Amino acid sequence: MLQPQREIYEIADIYALPNGQRAELIDGRMYMMAPPSTIHQRILSELHGTIYNYIKTRGGTCNVFAAPFAVFINKDERNYVEPDISVICDRAKIDENGCNGAPDWIIEITSPSTGQLDYGVKLFKYRTAGVREYWIVNPLKKTVTVYDFEQEKRTNQYSFDDTIPVCIYADLSINIADLLS
Repeated sequence: MLQPQREIYEIADIYALPNGQRAELIDGRMYMMAPPSTIHQRILSELHGTIYNYIKTRGGTCNVFAAPFAVFINKDERNYVEPDISVICDRAKIDENGCNGAPDWIIEITSPSTGQLDYGVKLFKYRTAGVREYWIVNPLKKTVTVYDFEQEKRTNQYSFDDTIPVCIYADLSINIADLLS
């Protein structure tokens, strides 16, 4: 017998999912996650490595995590996300379960099935939660949309061929095409 779908879910429902099934929870609504594509994983690996090396070689105090990594974005029971990349500069937000509160920089690698969520629901959620910078990487269109929530001065759309300035790090720029070559 089919169970009626609930209107409001909580983090306990995420942890109750069958092993291997992933989902995110935004304002009590559950969004199921499909397995990532090969290009998604290539971009994720290259971006994570670039950001990790940048922070490490400069003796930085921020941490960079690749998905799956739990972010309890609002520190409540109705919001749980797994951004593709999370950069967290306040180590007090990090514990064994993930990040409690907003990361400083989030990168989502979008797909046709996640576009509406990434460009709409998550954009609003990340901005209101206190994320400082949000990138949406679109492998199909070969674009990166950068949202600078702190100053709005560098909010822009770039192509993979552009050298993209990172808002939270004045001396870091990333060229996606170079990473993938």
